[in-house]
Amino acid sequence: MHVLDMLKERGFIAQVTFEDDLYKALEREPMTFYVGFDPTADSLHVGHYIPIMAMAHLQRAGHRPIALCGGGTAMIGDPSGKSDMRKMMSRETIGGNVCGIQKQLSRFLDFSDGKAIMVNNGDWLLNLNYVDFLREIGALFSVNRMLTAECYKRRMETGLTFLEFNYMLMQSYDFLQLFKNYGCRLQVGGDDQWSNMLSGADLIRRKEHEDAFALTCKLIMTHDGKKMGKTEKGALWLDAARTTPFEFYQYWRNVGDQDVERFLGLLTFLPMDEVRRLGALPGEQINEAKRVLAFEVTKMIHGEAEAQKAADAALALFAGGAASQDVPTWEVNAAMLSEDNRLTTLLASCGLCTSRGDARKMVQQGAVLVADEKVTDVECRIDASQIGPDGLMLRKGKKNYCRLILK
Repeated sequence: MHVLDMLKERGFIAQVTFEDDLYKALEREPMTFYVGFDPTADSLHVGHYIPIMAMAHLQRAGHRPIALCGGGTAMIGDPSGKSDMRKMMSRETIGGNVCGIQKQLSRFLDFSDGKAIMVNNGDWLLNLNYVDFLREIGALFSVNRMLTAECYKRRMETGLTFLEFNYMLMQSYDFLQLFKNYGCRLQVGGDDQWSNMLSGADLIRRKEHEDAFALTCKLIMTHDGKKMGKTEKGALWLDAARTTPFEFYQYWRNVGDQDVERFLGLLTFLPMDEVRRLGALPGEQINEAKRVLAFEVTKMIHGEAEAQKAADAALALFAGGAASQDVPTWEVNAAMLSEDNRLTTLLASCGLCTSRGDARKMVQQGAVLVADEKVTDVECRIDASQIGPDGLMLRKGKKNYCRLILK
């Protein structure tokens, strides 16, 4: 099967330029392609996972990926999908974030013997002569056309800085540099990058008179069009220090029934016959498909041992084994409890609720359990004597747990 047909079958492709030509180019010889990752944090999050999986599929089909860390573009900030300007970061912070991202990407791609390449666009962007850049690159961009791009149109009402307006030129220049240095002809990325990617491919065609292509992947959305990737504590990170393997596992274990088959196709390497079989399981049996999804995705991100521990912890909770060591924990001490031992405060502090107001609402709705006992009193307090050697289990709803540990 052609790799583009495989990506379509698994649900990856949103948009692609010059599709027939790209089919032929991928058949003729191995193609070098790239995906960019701006180091706005020291970890990637689940929004990056689909482009990463697309990279892995293309590499398995014999093509060569370039993972580009945006040490230069992160100094500007991508306005795509943002209502406000990104927070400015120092070079030192960006450098540390680049190191964290590079380490994570090595889990998914084979970098041995040049089979994949990792580059940092700071190597060519940070030392550019601005006037030379404007003369060579800026002259080829139409401001009228740029303002029709979705990434800019959304920001025109709230305010678009000239700093951010340069982002499209810089990303396009990245593609040009990768073409010159590595023969890169294809950029892959999220569908929110479509305008920037079109500009990069067009720049190569105009400057070098060579074919270049853009392919966007669908964003992680539920079946009813809601964006995924957020937890009670914020983004769903790929770093275990930010989102524990148990929390990561539980996130995918609890997806909607209608989303299971699609996510199995996108987020795992399971054969599509198996994906379709699992997605078609009726009634309560769909929970088996969810367990497979959660295990396979957690294994990809955190390794098989951590995935198994997360699965065992989830099973222990379901069976009433609330003392599982792999459940998320929150340490408290006597001093903290003497200062404020209200259950609502503890629920907010440990991350089960987003705020004390949210915690009060959850308690009033009867959605909170303490040691398997429902609590409806918003003035409920927890003292040290209630926290035994194995801790005290707090639960919000059916799926969210945290174990208080006395230190």
